[in-house]
Amino acid sequence: MEITEIRRDDKIVLSVSGRVDSTNSSQLQHAILLAFQKMNQIELDFKDLAYLSSAGLRALMIGQKTANANGKTMILRNVNEMVMEVFDITGFADILTIEK
Repeated sequence: MEITEIRRDDKIVLSVSGRVDSTNSSQLQHAILLAFQKMNQIELDFKDLAYLSSAGLRALMIGQKTANANGKTMILRNVNEMVMEVFDITGFADILTIEK
């Protein structure tokens, strides 16, 4: 997994590529929480994300709970069909803000 951080206007975009699994999901969680320390809105670009495990779902849940508790916003973009299916099956599609 690789995470690239870009500041755009009033938000931070985290571009996530590769595979998010139990070996690296803590890095994703850390990047999300660190981004929230810098800005009130973050966007996760999953255009190059190939795989997301349950450990990755946990990192996203912690990010979403942090956003909700602090009046911040986390948006996911460019979610591929396979990852979207995981979100649908697990109910995360109803919890996360996912935009095309």
